[in-house]
Amino acid sequence: MSASLILVDRELPSITVLTFNRQEKRNALNIELMEEFCRIYSESEQLTDQRVMIIKAAGPHFCAGLDLTEAADPKLVDKSGTLLAKLFKTIYDSPLISIASVQGSALAGGAGIVTACDLAIASSDSHFGYPEVHRGLVAAQVSTLLRRQILMRHVRELLLLGELVDAKRALELGLINRTVKADELSQKTLEMATAVLKGAPKAVKETKHLLSNLEIISLEDDLKIAMEAHHRSRLSEEAKKGINDFLEFNRGERS
Repeated sequence: MSASLILVDRELPSITVLTFNRQEKRNALNIELMEEFCRIYSESEQLTDQRVMIIKAAGPHFCAGLDLTEAADPKLVDKSGTLLAKLFKTIYDSPLISIASVQGSALAGGAGIVTACDLAIASSDSHFGYPEVHRGLVAAQVSTLLRRQILMRHVRELLLLGELVDAKRALELGLINRTVKADELSQKTLEMATAVLKGAPKAVKETKHLLSNLEIISLEDDLKIAMEAHHRSRLSEEAKKGINDFLEFNRGERS
């Protein structure tokens, strides 16, 4: 029997720790993992004692984004894209306070998960990026999250250049809240979760709800627009070439 793609730990009072467990693929988001993620999130929301969701990853890297093997299959474009939007919306709209705990690389949809979270803490040697333009793709869905979290000038820099940024720069841009030494990441993440729990439960929940409702356009409407751009780019010739080149490069590295 294959190992679970997501590990769940609810041993700490009021805290769910969700761990991506697909490290041989840099925790890339395939359809099975995203479905499992949304199911676990929904389960946690139904548990009245749960207030904080920590999202972390096994292995050296947080998440490489969408699984491009599935992205190369036209039959799976709609399903994977729809699930990615659902995953982002699940995190963003949930009454649970989400904390991304990041090590290594968080790329494309993986960086999108960080952006969807209420809070983010990262090891000082981590890096972030939205390299979609280099693969013939449009970072459509993550753009809806970025514009809610950071200045549009910075959004343009990240998405148009597609460059990696280190933890220090990510902190300056507002992508994350804090950087810590790698060996302190787990402990500092728990300290942040504990700080959330010190607030009155209803007040914290209502504050998150209020901040979401201050937006001009809802995330759901934004994601619908983004999904159209996402699908168009995924089916383009540029995307087919970019994804195939990426997969060929990876196969060459493993041989």
